[in-house]
Amino acid sequence: MNKTKIAKTLMAAMIGSALISGSALADESMSQKASQTADSAGSKIDSSMKKVDGFMDDSGITAKAKAALVDDDAIKSTDISVKTHQGVVTLSGFVTSQEQAEKAVAVVQKIEGVKSVSDKLHVRDSKSSSVKGYAGDAATTSEIKAKLLADDIVPSRNVKVETTDGVVQLSGHVATQAQSDRAESIAKAIEGVKSVKNDLTVKS
Repeated sequence: MNKTKIAKTLMAAMIGSALISGSALADESMSQKASQTADSAGSKIDSSMKKVDGFMDDSGITAKAKAALVDDDAIKSTDISVKTHQGVVTLSGFVTSQEQAEKAVAVVQKIEGVKSVSDKLHVRDSKSSSVKGYAGDAATTSEIKAKLLADDIVPSRNVKVETTDGVVQLSGHVATQAQSDRAESIAKAIEGVKSVKNDLTVKS
């Protein structure tokens, strides 16, 4: 009887040991899987961050460019719009002289991460505009907006119109090049318009 009890006890101990060992192996296996899953998730996050980096960099460049223009006393940056796409900075709007336009481009080119600068700035007549001139510009802008609104081709809600001394600037975005060309032709047809600066972006 004693031998049988001892044999059963040993057998139970062996089985228990095997179960503990198996459990430990299972735990280790689960730990490895969890670690691999975490590593995989981490690499996916890194990958997604890289995709977002381009956008983040563009936003950072735009912010730095705006700050640099504001800090430069020689440039009146209130009428300068800054946009960045894949490191290419586009400056649009009005400046009081060609020298200011060149200065703005030079300032932005020095910013880290800027690949190139697209100069779409145009010079506003430095002579003080008369009230009549201002009223004329406002009327021109209103007339262009009304024509765009009535047009079936151009999505007028996405087009911004500004007029200074008879010079019209179109900005915003349209779906096709045909819409961009149509908006420009509408603006050019308005009486009193000297020229049209088409800064519309075509988004397919």
